[in-house]
Amino acid sequence: MSPDDPRPAGRGLPPNRLEAFSDGVFAIAITILVLEIAVPLTAESDLLGALVGLWPAYLAYVISFLTIGWVWVGHAAITSRLERVDALFIRLNLLLLMAIAFLPFPTRLMAEYFGEREPEQVAVVFYGIVLIVIAALLRALWQYALKSREMLRSDISDDELANLAAKSTPGMLLLLLSTVVGLVLPTAGAICFLLVSAYLVIPFGSVLGRVRPRR
Repeated sequence: MSPDDPRPAGRGLPPNRLEAFSDGVFAIAITILVLEIAVPLTAESDLLGALVGLWPAYLAYVISFLTIGWVWVGHAAITSRLERVDALFIRLNLLLLMAIAFLPFPTRLMAEYFGEREPEQVAVVFYGIVLIVIAALLRALWQYALKSREMLRSDISDDELANLAAKSTPGMLLLLLSTVVGLVLPTAGAICFLLVSAYLVIPFGSVLGRVRPRR
């Protein structure tokens, strides 16, 4: 922070511990995903067939991996531009991490009930609702950071913040439409989740590239 910065000093906490804790939750959640992929104990007679038959688990894994990926990049884009965090930001962050830590559960449900009609529909729609909640919480973090300008670093311009917010918060409409598709055609809905997550990862590479180190 520059000496001429009019914002009050000493309010809130440095973001370092919040970043470290958040990265730990992201890392654990993304690692747990692979533990949901398991070969049946009766697969000895046809191991190849059993591996091929696990395609729903592979699909669910990739979707959730990409999902956690774009959320992490968006989250990192926020925290890397913070000078300090206040109590409300910390609580919003905890809600986001709670949703991320919960993601392996709907991932397993979607993998287990692929192809079983009504259960598949419920699993895919439930997964979509969880994604919408995660996206809403990430957006809430951005919006709160933008409104609480005193938490942000003094070298970040308003135009840069608006641009970053647009890139780092996903299109809620895309996730909502994918969930509606899942309500009618569950397998197609899961494919939509995959495409949306892949799309959201692509433009996020630039949001961290221009970060200036904290002084």
